[in-house]
Amino acid sequence: MSMNILDTIIAQKQKEVAERKAVTSLAQLEKQPFFARPTLSLCHFLSDETRTGIIAEFKRKSPSKGIINDKADVLAVTSAYATAASGLSVLTDTQFFGGVTADLEAARVNQVPILRKDFMIDEYQVYEAKAMGADVILLIAACLTPAEVRDLAACAKGLGLEVLLEIHNEAELEHITGLVDMVGVNNRNLKTFEVDIRTSLQLIEQIPHTKPAVAESGISDVDTIVTLQQAGFKGFLIGENFMKQANPSIAFTDFVNQLKAKQHAH
Repeated sequence: MSMNILDTIIAQKQKEVAERKAVTSLAQLEKQPFFARPTLSLCHFLSDETRTGIIAEFKRKSPSKGIINDKADVLAVTSAYATAASGLSVLTDTQFFGGVTADLEAARVNQVPILRKDFMIDEYQVYEAKAMGADVILLIAACLTPAEVRDLAACAKGLGLEVLLEIHNEAELEHITGLVDMVGVNNRNLKTFEVDIRTSLQLIEQIPHTKPAVAESGISDVDTIVTLQQAGFKGFLIGENFMKQANPSIAFTDFVNQLKAKQHAH
């Protein structure tokens, strides 16, 4: 995503949030069945040795790639992911990523933590995340000020949700606050779309050890995960690599088997 696409998305989000607020009040969100469910901890699942550290993403399309997979069934795919993934990530942005709230709700049958993958700019969306059954929200440093990150993170923590802060350069390290649970490093340069895992390897040195680090974007082979794991990463967000296959469930299972073989070899 280039910065101008980010601006376009945020402008659209502001409009969307205003429309959704007009339809559903906070009080109505709080009455939804999932709102009362105890949340699962992604931090905890990332440290579970029996799992892979993979946060597997369900994503139909993206601004940079267009349609990735519009045939896959969210329940089938996320259930396959949940067998070995440490967490799920479900896109809920419709216009740019082809996701809907119902996708996350459908994925909620799985007993692993779910990240609501969207562009959070308003506390209302944090309440929405809780109401749709999410355990974790994403805060993207590139479109929020440090003060906004603090406020949205405080709101999330108040609702029992965890916070994954996504950064993509050194300047954004200042967005890290005590209320952020995990720090994600997006290896995709938001201006050029190019993916370079060196971004992760450079930035992890400066991420507080108390906050599990998650590598995002451009992870398509098990060797990359082994390299990132050795550098200290606990989580690996992978979407496109599985979703671009005709059967993401099989692609995921094959990848996990390769990864386990590699990890045993080390």
